[in-house]
Amino acid sequence: MRVVLAEDLYLLREGLIRLLEAHGFTIAAAVETGPALLEHRPDVAVVDVRLPPTLTDEGLQAALAARRQIPGLPVLVLSQHVQQLYARELLADGSGGVGYLLKDRVFNADQFIDAVRRVAAGGTAMDPDVIAKLMQSRSRSQPLQQLSPREREVLELMAEGCSNSAIGARLMVSDGAVAKHIANIFTKLELAPADDANRRVLAVLAHLNGAPAQSS
Repeated sequence: MRVVLAEDLYLLREGLIRLLEAHGFTIAAAVETGPALLEHRPDVAVVDVRLPPTLTDEGLQAALAARRQIPGLPVLVLSQHVQQLYARELLADGSGGVGYLLKDRVFNADQFIDAVRRVAAGGTAMDPDVIAKLMQSRSRSQPLQQLSPREREVLELMAEGCSNSAIGARLMVSDGAVAKHIANIFTKLELAPADDANRRVLAVLAHLNGAPAQSS
């Protein structure tokens, strides 16, 4: 699996290169700036938010441009900051895997590698703090208002990338109960029967963006 890494801090960039290579990834490129990211066509991009020359949100802007250039390009944002506007835009197109992790909340290699693989496979990997910030001051759509408190808890854990078993363990309910809650979520968000992995992503995107979700 070919990875392009966009990170301006030398020591962190080199550490991530060695970590990814040790887990079987191929580093197609390791770049320091947003524009350099657009020169490559990887299987997944791992991108810092703040890159030279602006050190503001150039990484996220480059990720958005890369997804326009390569529709569905899986992107994992790894940053110390949550840029709500561009993060919402990155999540809103509904195509390809997407993740957003905070650097100071990645506690071990397995957590990070699992997130990269999940995003590369078309899933989501969202830090709970990122979810909380993205939910601030957003308006809820009518379908989301129909979710019960427990269904919202299940959907939030889905957004973190938890499996059904992990959700059951966190909420102390059976796998069957989790499956029932997820089926209810799909119904209330008007996600027609399709590939369940795709419907999970669409449900998470609807949750984060407060917009109705429709499966094709």
